[in-house]
Parts: sequence; C-alpha cells; structure tokens
Amino acid sequence: MSVNKYIPHVLVLPEDDANRNIVNGFIRHESFTDRSVIQVLPSAGGWLKARDKFSSDHIKKMKKNSKRHFVFLIDFDQDSKRFKEMASVVPKDLAGRVFVIGVWSKPEELSQKELGSRECVGYRIADECFHDTNKENSLWQHSLLQHNDAELKRMTKILKPILFPGTH
Repeated sequence: MSVNKYIPHVLVLPEDDANRNIVNGFIRHESFTDRSVIQVLPSAGGWLKARDKFSSDHIKKMKKNSKRHFVFLIDFDQDSKRFKEMASVVPKDLAGRVFVIGVWSKPEELSQKELGSRECVGYRIADECFHDTNKENSLWQHSLLQHNDAELKRMTKILKPILFPGTH
C-alpha cells in the first residue's frame, strides 16, 4: 500500500526480512488504523544496500516533500559505528526526519521464548508507543534494543503524532 503523500507519512526500509517481520507486527496493532501514513518498503538485502538505496532513491523525494519521514530498521551487528555510518548519507536538512533503529546484533537473536515471534515484538513496540508504557518495563530496555534510546526519544516526539494521532 502506498502512503498519502499530501499528509505527514513514514517510509520504513527494513534491512532484511527479519526486520520486515518486526515492522509488520507494528502495523498490525489494533490502534494503528490509518494505513495511508506508513509504507513498509521491500527489504533492502543488507544495511549497506539500505543506506545506498536511501541515497539513490529517497533523498531527492524527501527534499521535494517535507511531509515524508524515513526509518531505517537495521541490524547493528554489534558495531558501535553503524549508526554513524548510516547517518553519514543523510543530508543535514533531512536529519530531523530520518531515523536509524534496530537490534544491537540481529533480530534473530531476540529470544522467541522470552519475547515471542518478531511480529510479536513489533506489535508490542506499537502497543508501548500507543500506551506510553513506563520506560522501566519497556521492551526497549532489552539488552539488544536499549542502544536505541536517543533515537527512540527523537522518533516518538516526531512520529507518534503521525502514526497514532490523538495520543500525544
């Protein structure tokens, strides 16, 4: 499904199918009712391909449409430089609308026994966003997700009103 480009909207580029499963769980949350505000793009096939695809296909379109926001959903592969490597291709004038988040290692390492399927993880993330879950009990405090804290604060402030209008 395509987004309505005339209203604020979000494009999500997952690195791979495991990350795509997370975002699919997010958009299945019952409080997420307006599908015209988000579009999940096809999996990029790796973080470098995601970064390059953003550079080649999305920068020009984002500069033309100030209502567009962009989320990279990547594996950090336990690389502390990964965020900077992804952010390095984002022009300064777009930085406030582009976000980089993901699992510290890779989504496959999130315990299915502990957290459920990757779609369950995405659903729970949406639920926490919608209900403003207490940070101490948040899924984002999981050891493989807590590195997203600064980006999560920025994202919540900007994207929550778009994805869950009336809850901010």
